[in-house]
Amino acid sequence: MKFFTKIATVAATSLVCLSAVAFPIADPGTEGYKVIVSGTDDVIATYEGNSASYSNDLYLQNTGTFVFNNHANSPGDTANLGSFAAGTELIFRLHVNNTGFDFFTGPAERNPDGYAHARVQSNWMPDTTLVSFEDLYGGPFVYNDLSFSFTNTVAVPEPGTYALMMAGLVLVASLARRHREG
Repeated sequence: MKFFTKIATVAATSLVCLSAVAFPIADPGTEGYKVIVSGTDDVIATYEGNSASYSNDLYLQNTGTFVFNNHANSPGDTANLGSFAAGTELIFRLHVNNTGFDFFTGPAERNPDGYAHARVQSNWMPDTTLVSFEDLYGGPFVYNDLSFSFTNTVAVPEPGTYALMMAGLVLVASLARRHREG
């Protein structure tokens, strides 16, 4: 009976934890990816939610345009960011009003602490990219401080990440070939 009680407790705790975050967070492994425009249609941003206690402003760095504030906007609010040439990288800046820090999408070296502060997930929904930010200098990197989505964009890994993925694929292919030959 104790075993089933423990299982029920774990299940209930898991449900509470899941309900505490009622908005999407981009998948792990997408830290440091870039947001790239995929076509010539307007890019539409949708605020998805947050669990941050700090007040954060989101800007499109390319144009200096204010997009959302995590405490003033409501989930579902949208902003038309306009159209851009396909292949343009959109750089978003999260300004943390409480600390004065600015964190950016893309490579970790853009940020003052040297860590990637945004996850960028392609096709979170059809033709929609999900971006989730971390607003604390040095972590804890749960990326739940501001989530928003975009139409007409894709996530592209940093070249170093892409190179590591390709090296891994080459290694797997060579091991598979050795296994077949041996």
